[in-house]
Amino acid sequence: MTISTLKAPIRYPEPDGSPMAESDPNRDYLIYGVESLKLYFQDSSDVYVSGNLWLSYEQGVSDAAVSPDVFVVFGVENRPRRSYKVWEEQGKTPDWVLEVTSGSTHRKDEQEKPLIYAQMGVSEYFQYDPTGDYLTPALKGRRLTQNGYQIITPNYLENGTLVIPSLVLGLELWLFTNGQLRFFNPQQGEFLRTYREERERGDYEQQRAEQERQEKELLRQRAEQERQRADILAAKLKELGIDPLDLV
Repeated sequence: MTISTLKAPIRYPEPDGSPMAESDPNRDYLIYGVESLKLYFQDSSDVYVSGNLWLSYEQGVSDAAVSPDVFVVFGVENRPRRSYKVWEEQGKTPDWVLEVTSGSTHRKDEQEKPLIYAQMGVSEYFQYDPTGDYLTPALKGRRLTQNGYQIITPNYLENGTLVIPSLVLGLELWLFTNGQLRFFNPQQGEFLRTYREERERGDYEQQRAEQERQEKELLRQRAEQERQRADILAAKLKELGIDPLDLV
C-alpha cells in the first residue's frame, strides 16, 4: 500500500512585529519616505507606496523576498497590504526603491540588492546614507538599462540633486549640507511633507489666517473710531456756526 504524503504549504514572509530600523535616522527617513510619497500620490488610485514591507518576488520560493525601506509601484491598486506578492499583483514589481543604508545593511544594499532588484526589473534603485559613513556620495541613484544598473549622475546645483524620472512631475531628492534628505516637487516649488508636518502646516495656516483676521478687525475698529471722532468734531463746529467744509 502506498502512503501518500501531503506537501506542506509554502509560508511566505509576513510581518513579525520586529523594529523597522536600527537607528533614529534610519527610522525617521523610512517614515518620511513612505508618508511623504503616500501623501504625494494620495489621489492616485493605481499607485501603491509602502516601505519595510515583505515583498515576495518568486512564487513557490519562500526566501525569494526582500523588504525595501521605501518603494513605489505604478499600475496596482492603492490599498493596504500585509505583504506584497508579485504574482498576485499582475506581475508588477516596484518601479522605484529607496534603501536607507546603515552599518548592518550597507554591504547588502551595495552588492546583493542591486542584483535582486535588477532581476526583478526595478527601474530605479536609490540609496541614502544618513551618516555619510558608508556611501560616497551619501545619496546614490541607479537606473536600469539593458546592461544592468547605471549610476545616475547628480545635478549639483545649490544643493546636491538627483532627479527621479519614474516618480513623475520631475520629483527630486535634495541632499542638504546638513545631511537632511527631502523630496522636492519643482512644479509646486515645495518639499513633500509627512502627515505630522501637514497637520502642523494646517495649524500654522489657521493661526496665520486668524491673526490676519484679528489685524483686519483692529484696523476696522480704528477706522470706525476715527470716523466717530470726525463726526463729533463736525457736530461741535456746526454748534459754533462753522461749516466743517470751510476748513478743508
